[in-house]
Amino acid sequence: LGALVLRLLRHRSLVVSMSVVAGVAVTAMLAGTLTVAWAMFLSSHDLYVVTTVVAMAAAVSLVTAVLLGRWVAARSRELTLAARSFGDGGTFAPPAGQPTAELAALTRELAATSAKLDSSRERERALETSRRELVAWISHDLRTPLAGLRAMAEALEDGMAPDSGRYLRQIRTEVERMNGMVGDLFELSRIHAGSLTLAPARISLYDLVDDALAGAGPLARERGVRLVGDRIEEVP
Repeated sequence: LGALVLRLLRHRSLVVSMSVVAGVAVTAMLAGTLTVAWAMFLSSHDLYVVTTVVAMAAAVSLVTAVLLGRWVAARSRELTLAARSFGDGGTFAPPAGQPTAELAALTRELAATSAKLDSSRERERALETSRRELVAWISHDLRTPLAGLRAMAEALEDGMAPDSGRYLRQIRTEVERMNGMVGDLFELSRIHAGSLTLAPARISLYDLVDDALAGAGPLARERGVRLVGDRIEEVP
């Protein structure tokens, strides 16, 4: 009987379920008590007393079940509203009331999930900021070699280049440098995807300085600026 009742009440509210379960239990107890009382041939007075006691116990049980069900349902509604606000606003605020152990465990899980989502949003914002900064830096860095290429191309076109072979080699170097910047954007996408494997390598500081001077030299000369690179002792 109890299994059948629970099956029929599986989609009902907690208040109704607890009230019906308490009512079934009390009814079974009352029926058993009356059956035993009749079997023992109790007097009318004794039977009345037994019936009264059982009825009072039934009333107390039903009231307790209803109050407990309403209390649990209220805590459940508070948690539902908090979860709904979590879905709307993205931040979970635990209910102020004291929940049951099961609802408290669910509240902790929702709070932990909210913290993880906040952390993920912070990482996403940081990645987006770094991506924008990198794009801005690369855009800024591309202007210098492009301006240098234009200056060298104009010098070659006007026949003003003192060493056309050197200018052509420098144009090729700048093109390779810009190609490297484009490759950096590809590496950035690999970093975001988590598939980048670093391969540290030694480079010559002299070559780095010479490349920078050679790249900016034509534009600097066009604007009357002289660039000089001082050599330093090699770092071991």
